[in-house]
Amino acid sequence: MHVSLRQLQVFLCVAQCRSFSQTGQTLGLTQSAVSRAMVELEGQLHVRLLDRTTREVLLTDAGQLLAQKAAPLLQELADTLAEVADVGHAARGQVRIASSPTLSAALMPACIAACNRELPQIQLQLVDRLQQEVLAQVRSGDVHFGVVVEPPELGDLDYISLQLDPFVAVLPPAHPLMPKAQKAQKAHKATSLRWDQLRGEPLVLLDHASGSRRLMDAALLASGCGPEHCPVVQEVGHVTTAFRMVEAGIGISIMPGLAIPAHGLSSLQVCDLLPQVQRAIMLVRRRQRSLPAAAQAVWDLVARRLTTAPTP
Repeated sequence: MHVSLRQLQVFLCVAQCRSFSQTGQTLGLTQSAVSRAMVELEGQLHVRLLDRTTREVLLTDAGQLLAQKAAPLLQELADTLAEVADVGHAARGQVRIASSPTLSAALMPACIAACNRELPQIQLQLVDRLQQEVLAQVRSGDVHFGVVVEPPELGDLDYISLQLDPFVAVLPPAHPLMPKAQKAQKAHKATSLRWDQLRGEPLVLLDHASGSRRLMDAALLASGCGPEHCPVVQEVGHVTTAFRMVEAGIGISIMPGLAIPAHGLSSLQVCDLLPQVQRAIMLVRRRQRSLPAAAQAVWDLVARRLTTAPTP
């Protein structure tokens, strides 16, 4: 049996109008198309549903039963389809975003505040994790998407690049390198150093759980400051720990620019590193997976804000 939804819709209209011509006008069909649909429906059910006369169309007992039973079913189906369509277009519900601590602190508060203002029907939940965990949660679907530093592999992820964040050196103001530092062109950075000037300096770096560490290592190696020339004396998980260690004279540090507070570091000196090496900040999501409407709305909002936001 291959009864179509269209056949049932035509039948219910005929049952209500009691006229093939009026049914055709209502549904935008020719009278012959209405008649053909009814013949096909009766053929599929092997029962006569309508008695046709020259003046009217009457329902048989079988036709009355079908009209009585089918009408609420089709209405329920229409309501269900409308509800599904509403879910697909409504920007409401909970959206989960994962981000590493540095990006969470530097970028996400403004995005969450903007979401509260612009998308009040959406509850945005930030999952603050190390980058490796962020990527794992994106891939598993535990979060809708993530804000990350460019990962080494993107084959299973869709992404957009948001902004570039340069690396800087952090050292005490009285450090011997400071007299060698040159005035930088950027107004918000007082001085600059070349990467090769770090040669021989003990380093306090973020550990390898950070998305930035491999980029730092590559930049140091390229400038002739590999492990044999710039020993990494401490590896830490949080930028604040690194700052305190630099203050204590344990070593100097290399940090992404976003790790530096907007008001600066009162007890430390921040210098540009030249030639400039930058990390890319990205939005990532599972490849070939549609985001729910609410998550897509937040993705668009975050992309819009962070693509245009200046790097501190």
